[in-house]
Amino acid sequence: MRTIDANTPKDLHVHLTMDNDTTHKTQAVKDWLADHPRFHVHFTSASWLNLVESFFDTLTEKWLKRQSHVRVKDLQDSIRHYLKIYNEDPKPLLWHKDADTILQSVARFPPHRLARCRPGSA
Repeated sequence: MRTIDANTPKDLHVHLTMDNDTTHKTQAVKDWLADHPRFHVHFTSASWLNLVESFFDTLTEKWLKRQSHVRVKDLQDSIRHYLKIYNEDPKPLLWHKDADTILQSVARFPPHRLARCRPGSA
Protein backbone atom coordinates (compact mmCIF):
# COMPACT_ATOMS: atom_id res chain seq x y z
CA MET A 1 0.00 0.00 0.00
CA ARG A 2 2.96 2.31 0.62
CA THR A 3 4.04 1.84 -3.01
CA ILE A 4 0.55 2.60 -4.28
CA ASP A 5 0.37 5.64 -2.01
CA ALA A 6 3.72 6.95 -3.21
CA ASN A 7 2.87 6.48 -6.89
CA THR A 8 -0.75 7.67 -7.00
CA PRO A 9 -1.58 11.38 -7.23
CA LYS A 10 -2.55 12.61 -3.77
CA ASP A 11 -5.87 14.07 -4.96
CA LEU A 12 -7.19 10.64 -6.00
CA HIS A 13 -9.05 8.18 -3.81
CA VAL A 14 -7.72 4.63 -3.88
CA HIS A 15 -10.16 1.72 -3.68
CA LEU A 16 -8.70 -1.65 -2.77
CA THR A 17 -10.60 -4.91 -3.15
CA MET A 18 -9.32 -7.53 -0.74
CA ASP A 19 -10.40 -10.93 0.35
CA ASN A 20 -11.35 -11.47 3.98
CA ASP A 21 -7.91 -12.81 4.87
CA THR A 22 -7.01 -11.88 8.43
CA THR A 23 -3.61 -10.51 7.33
CA HIS A 24 -5.46 -7.51 5.89
CA LYS A 25 -7.06 -6.88 9.27
CA THR A 26 -4.00 -6.69 11.51
CA GLN A 27 -3.64 -3.70 13.80
CA ALA A 28 -0.71 -2.41 11.74
CA VAL A 29 -2.84 -2.39 8.59
CA LYS A 30 -5.78 -0.81 10.42
CA ASP A 31 -3.49 1.91 11.80
CA TRP A 32 -1.99 2.58 8.38
CA LEU A 33 -5.42 2.86 6.78
CA ALA A 34 -6.60 5.19 9.55
CA ASP A 35 -3.67 7.47 8.72
CA HIS A 36 -4.46 7.33 4.99
CA PRO A 37 -8.16 8.19 4.64
CA ARG A 38 -8.05 8.32 0.84
CA PHE A 39 -7.67 4.52 0.87
CA HIS A 40 -10.98 2.69 0.85
CA VAL A 41 -10.94 -1.04 1.46
CA HIS A 42 -13.73 -3.21 0.11
CA PHE A 43 -13.66 -6.73 1.48
CA THR A 44 -15.21 -9.43 -0.62
CA SER A 45 -16.26 -12.97 0.00
CA ALA A 46 -13.56 -13.62 -2.60
CA SER A 47 -15.69 -15.85 -4.82
CA TRP A 48 -14.95 -13.74 -7.92
CA LEU A 49 -11.51 -12.72 -6.68
CA ASN A 50 -10.56 -16.39 -6.43
CA LEU A 51 -11.06 -16.66 -10.20
CA VAL A 52 -8.61 -13.83 -10.77
CA GLU A 53 -6.14 -15.34 -8.32
CA SER A 54 -6.49 -18.68 -10.08
CA PHE A 55 -5.45 -17.13 -13.38
CA PHE A 56 -2.39 -15.46 -11.85
CA ASP A 57 -1.51 -18.64 -9.97
CA THR A 58 -1.48 -20.56 -13.26
CA LEU A 59 0.60 -17.84 -14.91
CA THR A 60 3.10 -17.98 -12.05
CA GLU A 61 3.29 -21.73 -11.46
CA LYS A 62 3.11 -23.00 -15.04
CA TRP A 63 4.96 -20.23 -16.80
CA LEU A 64 7.01 -17.73 -14.82
CA LYS A 65 8.60 -20.08 -12.28
CA ARG A 66 10.06 -22.12 -15.13
CA GLN A 67 12.01 -19.12 -16.41
CA SER A 68 14.63 -16.65 -15.34
CA HIS A 69 14.19 -12.95 -16.03
CA VAL A 70 17.16 -10.63 -15.70
CA ARG A 71 15.34 -7.49 -16.78
CA VAL A 72 11.82 -6.21 -16.18
CA LYS A 73 11.34 -6.02 -19.95
CA ASP A 74 12.12 -9.76 -20.21
CA LEU A 75 9.43 -10.48 -17.60
CA GLN A 76 6.92 -8.24 -19.37
CA ASP A 77 7.68 -9.87 -22.73
CA SER A 78 7.27 -13.32 -21.20
CA ILE A 79 3.89 -12.41 -19.70
CA ARG A 80 2.73 -10.98 -23.03
CA HIS A 81 3.84 -14.16 -24.77
CA TYR A 82 1.91 -16.27 -22.25
CA LEU A 83 -1.21 -14.14 -22.77
CA LYS A 84 -0.90 -14.52 -26.55
CA ILE A 85 -0.72 -18.31 -26.21
CA TYR A 86 -3.50 -18.40 -23.59
CA ASN A 87 -5.80 -16.26 -25.72
CA GLU A 88 -5.39 -18.53 -28.74
CA ASP A 89 -7.41 -21.19 -26.88
CA PRO A 90 -8.90 -19.45 -23.83
CA LYS A 91 -10.59 -21.39 -21.07
CA PRO A 92 -13.36 -19.49 -19.30
CA LEU A 93 -13.15 -18.96 -15.58
CA LEU A 94 -16.49 -20.31 -14.44
CA TRP A 95 -18.63 -18.62 -11.82
CA HIS A 96 -20.36 -21.18 -9.61
CA LYS A 97 -22.60 -18.96 -7.49
CA ASP A 98 -26.01 -17.79 -8.58
CA ALA A 99 -27.26 -14.26 -8.00
CA ASP A 100 -29.41 -15.25 -4.99
CA THR A 101 -26.41 -16.74 -3.18
CA ILE A 102 -24.34 -13.61 -3.84
CA LEU A 103 -27.12 -11.30 -2.66
CA GLN A 104 -27.53 -13.35 0.54
CA SER A 105 -23.81 -12.98 1.16
CA VAL A 106 -23.93 -9.21 0.59
CA ALA A 107 -26.89 -8.92 2.98
CA ARG A 108 -24.61 -10.14 5.80
CA PHE A 109 -22.25 -7.15 5.37
CA PRO A 110 -22.53 -4.39 7.97
CA PRO A 111 -24.39 -1.33 6.60
CA HIS A 112 -21.36 0.98 7.03
CA ARG A 113 -19.28 -1.31 4.80
CA LEU A 114 -21.95 -1.43 2.09
CA ALA A 115 -22.27 2.37 2.08
CA ARG A 116 -18.60 2.64 1.11
CA CYS A 117 -19.19 0.33 -1.87
CA ARG A 118 -21.98 2.36 -3.46
CA PRO A 119 -21.14 4.22 -6.68
CA GLY A 120 -20.13 7.78 -5.98
CA SER A 121 -19.19 7.15 -2.35
CA ALA A 122 -15.73 8.24 -1.35
